[in-house]
Parts: sequence; structure tokens; C-alpha cells
Amino acid sequence: MNSYKKLRKTDDRMIFGVCGALADYFDLDPTLVRIIFVILFFMGLIGLLFYIILAIIIPSR
Repeated sequence: MNSYKKLRKTDDRMIFGVCGALADYFDLDPTLVRIIFVILFFMGLIGLLFYIILAIIIPSR
């Protein structure tokens, strides 16, 4: 089992580092994750709510 934990990145962040942490965890480009959150934001503000929840839940490095 992988013991890697998602941590908010403090060096590669725009606002809280959530997208950078998710991109690092799923081995994706952070820009792609940011685009996904922007699309979710315009689809009924669910992206903003999800981002705020993740910013509270995911600890920083």
C-alpha cells in the first residue's frame, strides 16, 4: 500500500496549492487540474465549493 499523502504545495501554488497537490498525487500537469476546476466553477459553482473543501482538508507541507 502506498503511504504517500496529499499535501498542499507551497512552492507551486496559485491560491492554496490544492491543484498542485492533486496534480502531484495523480501524476498530472497542474495546469490541467486548474482548467478542470475552472470548468467545474462555471458549471454551477461546484468547483469553487469543492476547491474550498479540499483547501481545508488537505494539509500543507
